[in-house]
Amino acid sequence: MSDLLPIFPLPNVVLFPNVFLPLHIFEPRYREMVADAIASDRLIGMVLLRPGWQSDYEGRPPVYPIGCSGVVTHVERLQDGRYNIVLRGLERFRILEEDHAKSYRRALVEPLADTPPTAEDRPALRACRAKLESLLTPADRASAEAKMPSAMADEDLVHALAQYLDLEPLEKQALLEHGCLRSRAQTLVELLEMKMLALKITGGSTRAH
Repeated sequence: MSDLLPIFPLPNVVLFPNVFLPLHIFEPRYREMVADAIASDRLIGMVLLRPGWQSDYEGRPPVYPIGCSGVVTHVERLQDGRYNIVLRGLERFRILEEDHAKSYRRALVEPLADTPPTAEDRPALRACRAKLESLLTPADRASAEAKMPSAMADEDLVHALAQYLDLEPLEKQALLEHGCLRSRAQTLVELLEMKMLALKITGGSTRAH
């Protein structure tokens, strides 16, 4: 990872490792960011804006310190200078300090590797996977299957569901901040169980993006 990682703060997007994220880039400062990234290592760090960002959006509003880097795998530059890009999530990071030399934000970051699953974790992960599949509604399952192969590894499945399902941004941020896959998977199950309980009370239905 570069010494200074370009960071792209958004109020409603959380990126997870090995998950794809399409983005439309239209602000001049972030057009510059994409152009610079493409000319170097193609890395961009996604971070979530903290509540209250609206009052200082044009400046440097506070962000959550833990984000996820992504590599630009596809780029389309439009005639008016806007970009359509696709990021593939790489690894979690923690912001140590920011640099303000450019129009867009850059940060010195440290990588955050997940604690590797132990032999004891594997049965728990299999149980979480089965529970997640049972909690998905038919509409969720059809959407998930369209985006994710059935043979997907546990880690990739949990991360893809965490990103694609219709969770609140702060819920996704909490999932990203977990330091191991088992706790992330268990928390995701708990979130979906709570949503299913709420839906039984209200008579609504879940949906996936």
